[in-house]
Amino acid sequence: MKWIPFVLKHFRQNWIRTASTAAGIAVCIFLFCTLQTFVASLHGSLNQGAARLITRNNFSSFYSLPNAYEERVAAVAGVKRVAAANYFGGMRDVNNPDSEFANFAVEAENFLAMYPEYGLTDAEKKAYLGDQHGCIVGRALAEQFNWKAGDTIQLTSNIYRTGRPFEFVISAIYQTDQGRYPGTNESTLFFHYKYLDEATGRKAGVRTFRVEIADPQQAGVISHAIDDLFENSDAQTHTETEAQYRANTGVLGGNLVLLLNGIGLAVMFTLLLVTANTMSMAVRERRTEIGVLKTLGFSGRLVLGLILAEGVLLGACGAAVGLLLGRFLIDVLPDVPVIGELVRGFPKMNVPPVIAAAGILIGMSLGLVAGLFPSVFAYRARITELLRQT
Repeated sequence: MKWIPFVLKHFRQNWIRTASTAAGIAVCIFLFCTLQTFVASLHGSLNQGAARLITRNNFSSFYSLPNAYEERVAAVAGVKRVAAANYFGGMRDVNNPDSEFANFAVEAENFLAMYPEYGLTDAEKKAYLGDQHGCIVGRALAEQFNWKAGDTIQLTSNIYRTGRPFEFVISAIYQTDQGRYPGTNESTLFFHYKYLDEATGRKAGVRTFRVEIADPQQAGVISHAIDDLFENSDAQTHTETEAQYRANTGVLGGNLVLLLNGIGLAVMFTLLLVTANTMSMAVRERRTEIGVLKTLGFSGRLVLGLILAEGVLLGACGAAVGLLLGRFLIDVLPDVPVIGELVRGFPKMNVPPVIAAAGILIGMSLGLVAGLFPSVFAYRARITELLRQT
């Protein structure tokens, strides 16, 4: 500990270079933590619902399935319950496409039974199920629009056009346990499927059947059994696990995770080279000082340790700043115009402690590795060589 003031003194000697090096490490850790938090949140969302399947039209998810399919799907061996769910495409302002958010018409009783992540108290659930015009909204969505339980709202659908807005009463605001159900979207509205049929004056058809099964290990067998039922029908089905459905329709389609990790590695490698070059310059400028220290009796190991400590401390400072920047960005992104609308469509993100700790460790490691070459040079250099080069 007694050598820390000595290390800090070197930071102050060329504070511009110190600040720029720390800023480079901060950018690296900022990108790492932000990207990994994004990926972890989506992975948490995908890992939910191992016992749930999604049945949709085999041709396209934009085409509906007959309502009569529900009874036949429910009769398949291994199926516990089925709930119809249609994306509604509701907007607060028909003249503003950006006012659209995630909203679904669902068969409420079965849907809530198979989705425990949308937490409601018994009283809230009773109020919602007892009001056909009722709806439930996520906490983040309620905060965004300043909604509260009991409010009446109107939405206009860009899918189900009736010439007049649909009116809903907010029965409850659902809460999510991000510890048990990480990645649960808190910016969604759910209302009764029966109300959709009533408001449109016809059977709306079913975009997706949410299917809960007794044994997740039998997901493949049950999926094939469901699809075989309608193989020769006009509207054939495609059934897959909920994780597969989300991956195929969401942002994890393709190799996005690989791309994000590749970006992070490329940035870290580049900043490692820059940081190593910067620290090498700092050590070269201090040849005389190092020679004097060795003349006064400082061992080569001590000089090596001081330079490595300088790199580790610099990396830790940069990592801390990067973490703060990442945390700040994740908090403010939902409120940023245009981008915020996209971000709110994804599950709520928080920087997990594991990623935060990894960010600090990576920052310190960058400083350690960057300082390794110049510290070895200082360790091996002879006093006469150091003083002759001044």
